[in-house]
Order: sequence, then C-alpha cells, then structure tokens
Amino acid sequence: MTPAIDLATKAGISFTVHEYHHDKNAPSYGEEAASALGLDPNRVFKTLLVSSDEKSPPLAVALVPVNHQLSLKCVAKAIKAKKLVMANPQLAQRSSGYLVGGISPLGQKKQLPTVIDASAQEFDSIYVSAGRRGLEICLAAEDLAKLCRGSFAAIKS
Repeated sequence: MTPAIDLATKAGISFTVHEYHHDKNAPSYGEEAASALGLDPNRVFKTLLVSSDEKSPPLAVALVPVNHQLSLKCVAKAIKAKKLVMANPQLAQRSSGYLVGGISPLGQKKQLPTVIDASAQEFDSIYVSAGRRGLEICLAAEDLAKLCRGSFAAIKS
C-alpha cells in the first residue's frame, strides 16, 4: 500500500490499482505506464510539481496527459501566480514524499494547490501514479479533484 491508495481507500471511493513492470531505462514514466497497461495516453496523467518565487503558493501540483506538455503560463493563471517554473526534482520528492516517476497527486506529505487538465473530465476514469514507479490508480477525475482539493483548467500545451 502507498499513501495514495490508503487515502482513496479511507475516502471510500471507487478505484482500481494497476501494476506493471517498470523499466528503469524508460525515457518517460507516464508514457511507459500507458504503453505497459495498453491505455490511451490521453487517459493517463502525469503529476508535475511547479514552483514560484512568490510566497504563496511556493509549490503546486499540475496534472496533464502523458502525451502532452504542461503550459506553465496556464497553470500560473489557474493558481493566480505571476510566473512558475518546474520544481527542482529533489524539492518535489521532499515535498511530496514520493520519488520522481512515482509522484502521486494523492497522499502527499503536504496538501498543495492542484490543477488537473480539463481534458480529464472527458473520461469516466483516468489513471495517475499510485505512489511508486510501476503502479497506477484508476479513478474518476471528479473523485481525484475532491481527494486532492483540486480544480480543473486547460493547462496542457
């Protein structure tokens, strides 16, 4: 079990967990998950941490489909920040409690502002990391938003 799975279990939501063999040489963790599980990459979302020089919020979480890039401008607008950059990987790991490539939006050490790309709402369910490389959790986008107190916005480029 991971903190992400524990959180979903305690919340009583409907979800499934999918495990696959993680190849440490895979160039993209998210695309590896989609391919290994035979999923539409538009339904598999990568969890990215972004950082601001401003005091509030210093870090935020953004989720986009694995086959898309994140628009930092759009995330900044969604969380009302002036400018964002990708968070330092070590900072992302310390803040979330997860290793890069297995960072889940669920069960992080500290609740961060979270923005999920609006395309997630097109599907009955989406896949996100369950808290370690080679482990995905499938759940309704609305349930994900409730559990991480997230919002939806067009943030992919």
